[in-house]
Amino acid sequence: MSLRNQLSDLLAEILPSNPKDSIKGTELIRLLRMNLHGEYSDASLRYHFSVMSCDPNSPIAKVEKGQGYYKRGAAVPALSSAKGLLAMTQGRLDDLDDSSSVDQAMLRLSKFRAIVQKYAETKSIFTFEFRECLSAGAPLGNLWKFPEIVLIDWEHGQFDEDGLALDSAHLALKQTLGLPPYHLSSVRMRVETSHDNFREDLFQTMSASMWANEGILYLANSISDESLGDQVRALANELGIGVVSFGLSPSHLDDLPHPAQIKNAIDRETEALMGRLHVEKIVPAKRRTHCGWESLQSLRNDHLEMNQLLAWLGGSLENGKVKPFQISR
Repeated sequence: MSLRNQLSDLLAEILPSNPKDSIKGTELIRLLRMNLHGEYSDASLRYHFSVMSCDPNSPIAKVEKGQGYYKRGAAVPALSSAKGLLAMTQGRLDDLDDSSSVDQAMLRLSKFRAIVQKYAETKSIFTFEFRECLSAGAPLGNLWKFPEIVLIDWEHGQFDEDGLALDSAHLALKQTLGLPPYHLSSVRMRVETSHDNFREDLFQTMSASMWANEGILYLANSISDESLGDQVRALANELGIGVVSFGLSPSHLDDLPHPAQIKNAIDRETEALMGRLHVEKIVPAKRRTHCGWESLQSLRNDHLEMNQLLAWLGGSLENGKVKPFQISR
């Protein structure tokens, strides 16, 4: 096995997810040598650290300021990301002038995604991310089928250190009444919208939520343009789509810590992060009592991730306990 392949496997196990717990190069080399096959110099290992940390597909990332390495988080889906950040109607990064602009755009979306997940966590709501079906090689049509994130509100249960223990009596009552045990919110995410693309944003949100209980457009930035706000409200009400802004401008997102730090924030840090938000429900979503099962069944044939979502929900019901979603390895 090549050195790079060995490093990819070992680093994924050794490196911490939180940049605050990053490991310096000297210590990382020491840890690697315990399981590394072959004789490699420190210089060769450091060279591979440097090269691999620039590769978004590798497991190693370097802290932005200072020294040390940590485990890279999952990449932001390329297909869905650029349009929301840069108002490109085809959702591509081709027109950007340089790679630094691309990096800044992707980092902002990553931070907003992490904030949304942390915000949902504070509301005792679980999240499921669609990634593979919105990856760079996926059809553009998937933007109209799949949201970035699904919010799952089980409504009743008791949290402990191992997840949410479901209320069996409440579930039985819902089953008797023919009601679903949870509510699914299909969420399309954009850093900001504009006169040029708000219609596409809202129609995509509606289209990608046909199978869920409701569709919501999450905007990081507030809508300061009164005319734009009026048009967004009118069309969103007509479509039955909710619109929520978080009061985070692009410059505010730049000031936030790294996405991995947001996801791993302790209670005190989470409280400080939530204090930066100015959440405004611009338009309430029209919630449907039941999910659109025909649409859902159709999407099961389009991508594995929909089956993963359903398997997770079904397994939670069967076990009487909901744990955060994790991909089975």
